[in-house]
Amino acid sequence: MKHPVKFRMFMFSKLPSAFFAGIRIKYADEERCEVVVPYKWYTQNPFRSTYFACLSMAAEMSTGILAMAQVYGRKPSVSMLVLKVYGDYKKKATGRTTFVCGQGRSIKDLISEAIRTGEARCISLQSTGRNEAGEIVAEFLIEWSFKTKTNRNS
Repeated sequence: MKHPVKFRMFMFSKLPSAFFAGIRIKYADEERCEVVVPYKWYTQNPFRSTYFACLSMAAEMSTGILAMAQVYGRKPSVSMLVLKVYGDYKKKATGRTTFVCGQGRSIKDLISEAIRTGEARCISLQSTGRNEAGEIVAEFLIEWSFKTKTNRNS
C-alpha cells in the first residue's frame, strides 16, 4: 500500500468505529483488497469470539475500498451505496481474521457501464474471512449500487 498514514487518517475521520476496533487494510490494489480484524478485548463478544459486527465491518471494507478506488475522480461523479449484506458464519472467530475481496475488475466494468448508460447498476461482491490457519471463518455478500450523480443546478 502506498500511503498507509493517509488510510489511517481516512479511517479515523470517516470510519471511527473501524479505526478504534483495530480494523486495518493489509493490502489493496485495483483488483484485490485484504482487510484484517484483530481478536482483542474491544472486538470480542461475551462468548469469547470476534463480535459479528466487527467481522461485518471488515468484510464490507474489503469490498468498499475496491469500489471507492474505482469511483474516485470519475467524471461524471458516481455515488455508491450498500443495499444488502448477507453473512454466513462458518467457524468461531477466536483470532485474527483476514477478509479478502478480489473483484476489482468486475467493479470497474460495472461502474463504466453505469456511466455509459446513466442508469444505476448493482453488484454482489464476495468477501471471505479466514483465520490464521487459513480456515474459512465467514463469507459475506455485499450488494452495492453505483449511480452517476446528476447536477441538480441545471
